[in-house]
Amino acid sequence: MHDPDLYSTPPYGEPGPWAPAPPVQHPAVTSAHGTAASARSAAPGAALPPALPEQPAPLPSAPSAPVHTAPDQLGAPAPTTPPALHTDLTTASATTPANPNPNPNAHPHSQPTPNLHPTPDTTSVRPHPNPNAHPHSQPTPNLHPTPDTTSVRPHPNPAPHTTPPPSDPWRRYDPWAAEPLPAAPFQHSGAAVLTPEQRRGQVRRRLVGAAVALALVSGMLGGVAGAYIERNGGVGAVELPQAGKEPAGRAPDSVAGIAAHALPSVVTLHVSGSEEQGTGTGFVLDGLGHILTNNHVVEPAADGGDISVTFSGGQTARARIIGRDSGYDLAVVQVRGVRGLTPMPLGNSDNVRVGDPVVAIGAPFDLANTVTSGIISAKERPITAGGEKGDGSDMSYVDALQTDAPINPGNSGGPLLDSRARVVGINSAIRSADNGSDLQTGQAGSIGLGFAIPINQAKRVAEELINTGRATHPVIGVTLDMNWTGDGARVGAKSRDGGPAVTSGGPGARAGIRPGDVITEVDGTPVHSGEELIVKTRAHRPGDHLELTVEHDGKERKVSLVLGSAHSG
Repeated sequence: MHDPDLYSTPPYGEPGPWAPAPPVQHPAVTSAHGTAASARSAAPGAALPPALPEQPAPLPSAPSAPVHTAPDQLGAPAPTTPPALHTDLTTASATTPANPNPNPNAHPHSQPTPNLHPTPDTTSVRPHPNPNAHPHSQPTPNLHPTPDTTSVRPHPNPAPHTTPPPSDPWRRYDPWAAEPLPAAPFQHSGAAVLTPEQRRGQVRRRLVGAAVALALVSGMLGGVAGAYIERNGGVGAVELPQAGKEPAGRAPDSVAGIAAHALPSVVTLHVSGSEEQGTGTGFVLDGLGHILTNNHVVEPAADGGDISVTFSGGQTARARIIGRDSGYDLAVVQVRGVRGLTPMPLGNSDNVRVGDPVVAIGAPFDLANTVTSGIISAKERPITAGGEKGDGSDMSYVDALQTDAPINPGNSGGPLLDSRARVVGINSAIRSADNGSDLQTGQAGSIGLGFAIPINQAKRVAEELINTGRATHPVIGVTLDMNWTGDGARVGAKSRDGGPAVTSGGPGARAGIRPGDVITEVDGTPVHSGEELIVKTRAHRPGDHLELTVEHDGKERKVSLVLGSAHSG
């Protein structure tokens, strides 16, 4: 900071109110150790104007330390290179020179403008041109300027200026330099400079990091979108997942395989007569068009009714009755003019065991080609059906196979198949929950008690019906008392027409059976009623041998006989 300027000198370089602006001079720069720095040369051939007289500070109230300046700095011819200003820093460092008034005509009481840019390390000192001169005397101008030289005149109030170290390009700026110094390269703050390979690696790492971040964000967004689509059924139409197409074939012993093999041979019969009509099932026996079914299915058309046969493929044909037998509840019809018939293979019912799997096919309640499955629940079940005529001529006695495969009205006459798609029985009756045994006449549904005529018995009857139109029955030649309530089958006292109960010359008469005898076993199997004895007898063929256990008056004996033959009515 400068001492107070009592002459109110404005800042140097700005014109006063009455004096023209003085020329701007370049001050000398003093180094940090007091060595004078050389001033820059002026342009070649340019002469400097004479130095203006200096006005020292006249007031003794602001004393300043004497300033020592080299005698040849002012007033002497300047050399080619202007001499550096030398300042006695020993004295100047402890004092601050007065700020001389550059305009001698300025008002003596105007306030100076203080220097607002002091440098704390150095003190700018303007040397007096003549240290021995009176403080109010005028300096003698230099009348002999040397051409092509520059007379350096110190700034009346120069700001301290030192040369910064070369490592700091920002402090090397010289506002008074004729030509700017070459720009120094920017310097780092001390960190190591990366090589091109390091910079490329850094770029690659940044790219990889950005890719990983993008993948994570994409995955999260995809998961959120997938969860939303799964919960809300997508953004468009709902499309539910579904299994692709699979081969249509199935194992031959599966239910599907059995059904596929047997259905082409199964038919549905629609029968109408003068008083009633009904629906049943049958299956093809041969290529001649013979179809086996139940007698009670075709009985409405026995007196001139109509029978229509519908095959599994949808073709229909008219059929006629070839023969029927009420005792076995079997009948054979035939269609003509139908090509490509597929006969149903026949099995052996003697090979069936309880628990074997079976499949039933029919048209329950006129629902054609219905397939159900189950097992053989029992064998040699004696069942009777019919009897609507009251004289017993229409009674059926079957030593049946029992099954739990669902059988309903309309399944009558349909095949019961084993695991190799062979017929082992003809579905004929069900046990209904409402009225007991019923040969498909009731409308009650299946309760898991179905009965089928064994194929061995049906085969013989079918062959006789096709060949002769009538079937034969094996007989013992006795009339049974159907009102007997005791155990076993009791021989009656007389026949239905009033004749003898034991037919003269028949198998029973020859074996020594008498009226009143009770037959308790057939081939070692107990019988408990007359119906069971008939069923056991009809399970054989005419001419077969039977061994019976007979009781009379409490005495038991065994007899053997050969079954006779009789035609059904």
